[in-house]
Amino acid sequence: MTAETTHATATGQDVRTRQHPARIVAFVNQKGGVGKTTSTVNIAAALALHHTRILVVDIDPQGNATSSFGIDRHSLEATLYDALVGDVEPADSIVPEVRACIDLLPATPVLAGAEVELVDQPRREHRLASTLQAVRNNYDVVLIDSPPSLGLLTVNALTAANGVVIPVQCEYLALEGVSQVLATIDLIRRGLNPTLELLGVLMTMYDGRTRLSAHVVEEVRRYFPDHLFSAVIPRSVRLAEAPSYGQVIAEYDPASRGAVAYAEVAAELRDRLATFE
Repeated sequence: MTAETTHATATGQDVRTRQHPARIVAFVNQKGGVGKTTSTVNIAAALALHHTRILVVDIDPQGNATSSFGIDRHSLEATLYDALVGDVEPADSIVPEVRACIDLLPATPVLAGAEVELVDQPRREHRLASTLQAVRNNYDVVLIDSPPSLGLLTVNALTAANGVVIPVQCEYLALEGVSQVLATIDLIRRGLNPTLELLGVLMTMYDGRTRLSAHVVEEVRRYFPDHLFSAVIPRSVRLAEAPSYGQVIAEYDPASRGAVAYAEVAAELRDRLATFE
């Protein structure tokens, strides 16, 4: 995706230096259960199959992205919390190679304390951006899994990001929160991150047997004709099962509808990210 050169360190190890810093994408929706984590980890896995170097950032205190890669959160010596509010270098908080071409900046429930601890800190909305600045040249793409809220952690994700993907469940109630997400994105653009772009709206949990799913997709397409991803993510037991085995869908059931759909979304996202270059 990005041009890179290779040079040798003093130890003789080859190091790839990217000519462009990583493109940072935040998956955001203040409503829970819409597929943010599922989309983040499975799109990361699909991109990595093309030798794209990925960093997944889990900024949700629930740590579901961390668990989805089969990481035991109790075994972690350092996490995103330590990089944001502690004295740990960002690189020392990263779990390398959770999959080929994928590193992880993990989260545990202790991250919830960061919302309180950062309140009185200068440039509190920029803490994640500063953390990622130290490592983003090592990657092609950074994908951020945000919490189901529009609090300080999500604001940090949006301030650090180049683009936003909004996963939307194929239900009417899920549509109600989209306008609030868009209002927050607009506020971030005006006050903290003027270059932030809406990369796309991703329809999830699509059930082709119901008229409701099709109607909701058409309604979203009417409002976002230029931003809706062509591929939709089906409602799938296989997608729901995969995290319990610490696997992404491409590992758990590579021939499933969910795996095929996420491969298509990843290809679309890769094309959209190319416009940043």
